[in-house]
Amino acid sequence: MALEQGAIINVLDWAYEKAVNTKVPGLESAQSLAESYLKNDRSIHEQVDDLIFWQNTKCATSGFLSGLGGLITLPVAVPANVSSVIYVQLRMVAAIAHMGGHDIVDDKVKTFAYTCLCGNAAKEVFKEVGIKIGQKVTEQAIQKVSVEIIKKINSAVGFRLVTKFGQSGIVNLGKAIPIVSGLIGATFDAYSSNVVGNTAREIFIG
Repeated sequence: MALEQGAIINVLDWAYEKAVNTKVPGLESAQSLAESYLKNDRSIHEQVDDLIFWQNTKCATSGFLSGLGGLITLPVAVPANVSSVIYVQLRMVAAIAHMGGHDIVDDKVKTFAYTCLCGNAAKEVFKEVGIKIGQKVTEQAIQKVSVEIIKKINSAVGFRLVTKFGQSGIVNLGKAIPIVSGLIGATFDAYSSNVVGNTAREIFIG
């Protein structure tokens, strides 16, 4: 099944809404996840690094992704493995944005979160629309971004994620995630997720 740009954007919207506004059984919301790491007395960078490390470790363990069985039913033509990875990574990114003091229910913050899924290519996306990323992006700076720029960012993100996840619909992250009885198996490319987390930290924390 070939992935289409519009379908990727649809699943991004679906996954973000699930991560931020809906409590999925057995999983914390992005806000709750963030608050659990903000409770310790370490620096904000150490707190975010802990979140990234433990989320990647958890995702790589047996049973975590397979527990998303009821979550991955989608009305769009995106394979279950792709939609589940997007959900897990966006939840982590939204949690990092919350830790950085951003309003994660805001549509503009949401678009910046989507861009983090491009990993190392995120800076290229921002550069294309004239946004320079070299330090933490403040909430005020995000709010100054026009609606037209947001549309351009979303389009660029959709194009890159179609390439990232592959035209065949198989997650192109170095390892394919096996489907077992329609659910996700234990294999998860933690390296790619780590890159996404580091990108979010650079953008939302600095």
